[in-house]
Amino acid sequence: MKVLLAQGPPRVARRRTLKLSLIVLLCALLGAALPSAAPAATVHAAGALLSQNRPAYASSVESAGTPATAAVDGNTTTRWSSQFSDPQWLYVDLGQVATINQVVLQWEAAYGKQYQIQVSTDAQTWTTIYTQANGAGGVETLTVAGSGRYVRLYGTQRGTGYGDSLWEFQVYGSGGASNPTATPTATPTTVPTATPIATVIPTSNRPDFGPNVLIFDTSMASATIQNQLNSVFTTQQSNQFGTQRYALLFKPGSYSVDANIGFYTSIAGLGLSPDDVTINGNVHVEADWANGNATQNFWRSAENMAVVPPSGTDRWAVAQAAPFRRMHVRGALDLAPAGEGWASGGYIADSKVDGQVTSGSQQQWITRDSTIGSWSGSVWNMVFSGVSGAPAQHFPNPSYTVVNGSPVTREKPYLYIDGSGNYNVFVPSLRQNSSGITWANGPTPGSSIPLNQFYVAKPSDSAATINAALSQGLNLIFTPGVYHVNQTINVTRPNTVILGLGFPTIIPDNGVVPMQVADVDGVKLAGLLFDAGQTNSPVLLQVGPTGASAGHAANPTSIQDVFFRIGGAGPGSATTSLVVNNNDTIIDHIWAWRADHGAGVGWTTNPADTGLIVNGANVMAYGLFVEHFQKYEVLWNGNNGRDIFFQNEMPYDVPNQAAWMNGSLNGYAAYKVANNVTSHEAWGVGSYCYFNVDPTVNAYHAFEVPNVAGVKFHDLLTVSLGGNGTITHIINDTGATAQGTSTIPVYLVSYP
Repeated sequence: MKVLLAQGPPRVARRRTLKLSLIVLLCALLGAALPSAAPAATVHAAGALLSQNRPAYASSVESAGTPATAAVDGNTTTRWSSQFSDPQWLYVDLGQVATINQVVLQWEAAYGKQYQIQVSTDAQTWTTIYTQANGAGGVETLTVAGSGRYVRLYGTQRGTGYGDSLWEFQVYGSGGASNPTATPTATPTTVPTATPIATVIPTSNRPDFGPNVLIFDTSMASATIQNQLNSVFTTQQSNQFGTQRYALLFKPGSYSVDANIGFYTSIAGLGLSPDDVTINGNVHVEADWANGNATQNFWRSAENMAVVPPSGTDRWAVAQAAPFRRMHVRGALDLAPAGEGWASGGYIADSKVDGQVTSGSQQQWITRDSTIGSWSGSVWNMVFSGVSGAPAQHFPNPSYTVVNGSPVTREKPYLYIDGSGNYNVFVPSLRQNSSGITWANGPTPGSSIPLNQFYVAKPSDSAATINAALSQGLNLIFTPGVYHVNQTINVTRPNTVILGLGFPTIIPDNGVVPMQVADVDGVKLAGLLFDAGQTNSPVLLQVGPTGASAGHAANPTSIQDVFFRIGGAGPGSATTSLVVNNNDTIIDHIWAWRADHGAGVGWTTNPADTGLIVNGANVMAYGLFVEHFQKYEVLWNGNNGRDIFFQNEMPYDVPNQAAWMNGSLNGYAAYKVANNVTSHEAWGVGSYCYFNVDPTVNAYHAFEVPNVAGVKFHDLLTVSLGGNGTITHIINDTGATAQGTSTIPVYLVSYP
């Protein structure tokens, strides 16, 4: 059984202090005993106490002083209390699957009359193991039988006018993760003073998305829509390092407009399926602003709509960080700029192109889980994973790397509007060995989350406000803009969705880590840009704590269209952009970029060691674009990792060979698999050098891996761009030298 979160905005809680004081006075006058804070339990638990000091989560809280964690802290002077509405829930994460045989509920005066005890392995699908139809509060000792990692109290009717309130929620049984030893706490004999109530963050199914989210519907004149599209494009066409951000959203229907997409602009349909929104016109990216050079057409996206190009061919001439997702091109698609100028992209997923895709001058490209009429063109590295209509495997010349099925995928969450005019976020289901589009035979499989379960963040929000929303059990939507954070945004609840609209940009102040994720199931991170601050941050996004050990294969965390930048908009510094500690994580299209142009650029001005470090096991990556870092660009320490597509440029600005040595080796490999790894596989990987400060600089090799049978690489290449530097070998000591002014790649079909 799948139980959705409570709908509707939470209500602001009232103080109880006055009413409790009146109860105290009345009891004294009548000679009655005062109610104690928590009755002492005399029951004998069956099995070990598994829940104490484990992570806990709730549908709502009455105040900041009554968090979910207070119900599992072993302290009978602290409590969890919900808002004054039904339904409400509280669950605890035992760390791993456990056998449950007893649950003890120590209610405060505000108790649950009707509720269920439920278990789950993924915090999404719940099984009821106990039902209470007429609870009386006090201490309830429940004999149950079930197993799960998560145990939930799901309350459907309160016994008082207040919320559900528990001094302790105790789960007994065998298994689970180890817990810290709890300090015994005496039961109080007086009524505690009520905690001052914090403002509960309101939510809505029809929120205000702010001035930079433009929402169009079919009642608007085409000329009005076109004028707004033109205005945004005029602002953003060459605004490579500006602060303006936009999301252009189209409600279901048909539109006759032309959408030219510039920097930091996302265009998307608000239908449940791509064909719910049709643009009779182009949704396109050109390179006119750069005289036909598309290699800097970064940070823009198109998603979830159908396009009927008037000429029969749409154009998406982009470089990195420009995803094309859930699109239906009813015609052909050209990925190169007019005149076949330079281009360096790119990424397509869950899309259908009825006609031919022409890559033209694109150096490299990855297409994943899509359906195309045909493909024409190959420069260096064209990669296809789970693509119907892909060309046959051939490497090199033409360089087509073809993986028939994507090992494990989950498409990016997306915003849509339902028939009642309410907004929701759709979360697609996990797929194994997938191929083709998710919407071929109807709507994409998955689940919807109403927007009243999201906090819609604005650039004026502080990190404290955002964390308060997360603590309240809400998901997050970041609206377009630049967010400065002076504390870490902590994502601790399983299945939290964090979705950015219009390239929201998160900048850490004073060297903080701007975002980190706990070792929990099913977090979805999508559509974010992390921009390093002037004070060095050790990491820009950390997924899982150091030493994370839980398994998440059934419900992994996903990182999709998440981008990182050090310098370019101004000086910045971050040691590592992305660290993945959680096992089974899916990385689905990132660009980690130490800037080679713009403001604040130089060997000591925007220092950064590494773009991606993977410590978790069984991590799956698609579309790794990682460039210009000063040490290993990717360092993979976890076992059983897999990567489909890697594009890299080594740092341009190495001042001299002495400044770039890895022990006795010249330079650092772009992609390093740690010496202790016994299983790793990668397909379609390339690294390029352009040492323009000192063209005599050399990298000994681009890929460095242990020589063991379980580590395999397929379809590799290196290239020296214009002869600016050399790469002696492709991988370890294998492969010819990339050199010379002709910019011709050196290829290797497989290693070992």
